[in-house]
Amino acid sequence: MKIEIVQLENIRSHVKSTVPFARGFNCLVGGLGCGKSSILYSIDFALFGDPIGRSYDYLLREGESHGKVTVQFVQNGKSYKISRGLKRRGKGISQDFDELKLFEGENLIASVKSDAVAEQLKAITGLDKELFREIVWVRQEHLKELLDATSRDRQKRLDELFGLSDYEEAWSYLLGYEKEYEGERKAYEKDPDIVGMDKISQEYNRTAEEFSLVEIELEETARKLSSAKKALEEAELTLKRLEEVRTRIEELKRKEAQIQANLLNIEDNLSALTRRIDEKKVALDGFKQRLVIMETQIESNKAKLKEAGIEPDQPIESLRQKLASFDEQITSLKSEQEATLKGIREDQKRFSSLSAESRCPLCLQTLNEEYKNDLMQRIQTENTERQRVVSQLQSEIEQLQQIKAIANNAFSNFQTLTLQVDNIRTNISKEEDALAEFYKEFEEKQRLTQEFRLQLETVRTEISVFDMSELETARTRREQAFRQYYSLDSELRTKENRKKDLVKRLDEIKERIDQAQHKIERMEKIAKAAEIIRGIREAYRSIQPKLRSEFVKVLRNFVQQVLDTLVGGEGPLINVLIDETYTPYVKSESGVEREVSHLSGGERTLLAFAYRLGLGQLIMQSRTGHGLSMLLLDEPTESLGREDGSIDRLAEAISRFKAIEQIIAVTHSEAFAEKAEHVIRLEKEAGESKVSVEK
Repeated sequence: MKIEIVQLENIRSHVKSTVPFARGFNCLVGGLGCGKSSILYSIDFALFGDPIGRSYDYLLREGESHGKVTVQFVQNGKSYKISRGLKRRGKGISQDFDELKLFEGENLIASVKSDAVAEQLKAITGLDKELFREIVWVRQEHLKELLDATSRDRQKRLDELFGLSDYEEAWSYLLGYEKEYEGERKAYEKDPDIVGMDKISQEYNRTAEEFSLVEIELEETARKLSSAKKALEEAELTLKRLEEVRTRIEELKRKEAQIQANLLNIEDNLSALTRRIDEKKVALDGFKQRLVIMETQIESNKAKLKEAGIEPDQPIESLRQKLASFDEQITSLKSEQEATLKGIREDQKRFSSLSAESRCPLCLQTLNEEYKNDLMQRIQTENTERQRVVSQLQSEIEQLQQIKAIANNAFSNFQTLTLQVDNIRTNISKEEDALAEFYKEFEEKQRLTQEFRLQLETVRTEISVFDMSELETARTRREQAFRQYYSLDSELRTKENRKKDLVKRLDEIKERIDQAQHKIERMEKIAKAAEIIRGIREAYRSIQPKLRSEFVKVLRNFVQQVLDTLVGGEGPLINVLIDETYTPYVKSESGVEREVSHLSGGERTLLAFAYRLGLGQLIMQSRTGHGLSMLLLDEPTESLGREDGSIDRLAEAISRFKAIEQIIAVTHSEAFAEKAEHVIRLEKEAGESKVSVEK
């Protein structure tokens, strides 16, 4: 794995920083608090997400609500990018899983779920959080941690990293299984099913014999039941047929009663129809008599109309017009009479005027006596003639009024009688139609009476054929067959229940036998398993020291190779020895062994560095199948000084070490940074980290 770019947003003193890395020895250099170590902490957070400690307070910039880290790296020739975010919620800080993404090139291969990202990352790099923090990332003041640890703690910790502690744990765990199996085996030896296996087998044989006898009895009872069922079915069919006949007879009796009722009802209807026919005849005769009378009266009124000079055989409207002509004649005569009376009155006035004076009433000229008398004589003669005319006109008016009264009365009577005659004729027609319907209904009732009498005779004939004694006999036979069938069915059910009980008992006994057999087989397997576990425990107890011895040999070679590479030809040769507790010793050229605590500061630092690199290579090989390709060092120059040249020697040694593809070191030492292939400088301005690449 080789990191190419780290991007930080709102991470401690970094507001927005981009840090590039290259293959080989990379050095982050700067003063205290300028944000160097924050980059290593950010790499750890981006890869694994879990905080170092209880919270993320050491990462998120103070006063900011969110932060983000993105790491771009290369593995096996492929480019990957992983990003994680932080967000502040109230007083707490947590991961922002919406920002969690893992890309292979441009393809998103995992996101949101931390477990899925961790699984993909381990599949790609072989690293998990434990390996990274113990092997890849050497935190500040932790370089000599393993050298300074006690032998017991060192052995325990490295056994865990090498996986050797699993053998010890397995040895302890297997002891519990061994005891458990031994206890289970002893319990089986006392189990009543295993102890009483022979008695259970004998009981099974007895139950099986009884089961066979019950099966034979069941077959015989079933055969008898089948015969009884057949007899019952035949008896039920016969009874059913007779019951159906009886039902039919009962229906016929109900039909007989219905026919009798209908016959009586029809006879009553015939009597009623006879009475109604007679009544209709009487009513019809009355209407006809009234018709004759009214027709005579109509002829009488017609004669009166003829006497009045009106032809009666005309439409009613013409007759009304004729009657109206009488009023016109009377009005004309009255007008003529009134005019004549008016002339009489005027002549009387003239006569009176002439009598009073001899002057013409018209021209007012004086008249002589003779002319006056002659004029008065003419006036009287004219008035007399006019009076006769008035009397004659009065006589004609009265005669016309009498004729009009007679004609009006005759017309009114004629009109009324005509309507009444029409009504009577309508009633006669209705009565004749009703009488015809009565005759028709009478004939239909007579026909129905004959039909019902024939039906009644037929029904009574059918009823007389049925014999009730056959039905009673069929009922008796059915009851006997039913009792026989019920008795056999009850017996069969009892035996079937007994069979079921025996089957259940056989199953229970067989299950006990099977369980006992399984218990015996289980007991034998447990005994074998306990023996195998004892062998495995002995193997685990013996293999752990052997594997540790092999790891120690390989570790000594790895550490020696790294140390030789670091020292080169410039310093004295340091021979490293490592015992079974992984404790390193130094053997001088003269053969004197020295403990690490007796070495100089520079020697201890080089040895600690070589020891960590050797452990890293060996552990990575055993855990992932490939060596250590990246190393992160946080202030590796602890306890070193510029005066004795130890810082320069460590930096020179790291720059010469090419077995690790990429080393990223954080330091405040300018001398240490001078030996790096790539230098990234960090400075702090106004509380913000600034990143610049020097070489």
